[in-house]
Amino acid sequence: MSLPDHSIDPKILASAKEEFLSKGYVEASLRKICKTAGVTTGALYKRFAGKEALFEALLAPTLQDLKTIHSEGESFDYEKLNQNEMHVVWDMSEETLNRFMDFLYDHYDGFKMLLCCSEGSVYSNFLNDFVDEHTKKSMRFIETAYQKGIAPERIDENELHMLLTAFWSTMFEPIVHDLSKEQAVYHCKAVSKFFNWQAVLGF
Repeated sequence: MSLPDHSIDPKILASAKEEFLSKGYVEASLRKICKTAGVTTGALYKRFAGKEALFEALLAPTLQDLKTIHSEGESFDYEKLNQNEMHVVWDMSEETLNRFMDFLYDHYDGFKMLLCCSEGSVYSNFLNDFVDEHTKKSMRFIETAYQKGIAPERIDENELHMLLTAFWSTMFEPIVHDLSKEQAVYHCKAVSKFFNWQAVLGF
C-alpha cells in the first residue's frame, strides 16, 4: 500500500491561511483555497474534513504553544506561597509584557485569525474563553493568598473577570490594529503602568 502524499499539504495550508485572513472564517471559500493551491477539492477533502478542520489545523500550533505557556504557569506550588513570591507569580512588569508580546508576534497570523477572523467558528469566543481560564486559575492564587494571610481581601470573581478582560483585550489590541512590533513594545510601557495589579490584589 502506498503512503499518503502529503507534499501538497503546505500549499493547501498556505492558501487557506491567506483566504481566512483576507475573508474571515464565514466568507472563506474552499473552492478558492483549492484554486490558489492548485489542487482539487477532492484532494483537500482527503486531508481535511472541511472548513472547520482546515481552520483548526492552521490554529493548532498557536493554541498548542499557548497551552504550553499556561502549563508552565501552573507548575508553581501555591501551598508554598509567601509575600515575596506573590510578586513573582503575578509579575506584570514591562519586561514580562514584552516577553508575551514577543510570543504574540511570533504567532502573529494565528492570533490574527483567532481575534479577527474566527466569527462563525468554534473559536469565535476566543477572548472570553481565554479570560475565563485565566480567571479560574487566578482565583486559586487569590484564595490561597487570602487563606495564608498574605492578601488582605478576596477580590470578587466577577470583578476579576472584568479586569482581566480589559487587560487581555488591550494586550491583544496591537494584533487587532496591525501595529508594528516596535509599536506593540511601546504599548507595553503604558499597559504596565495602567494596570497596577499589586494595588488591586492588595500586596
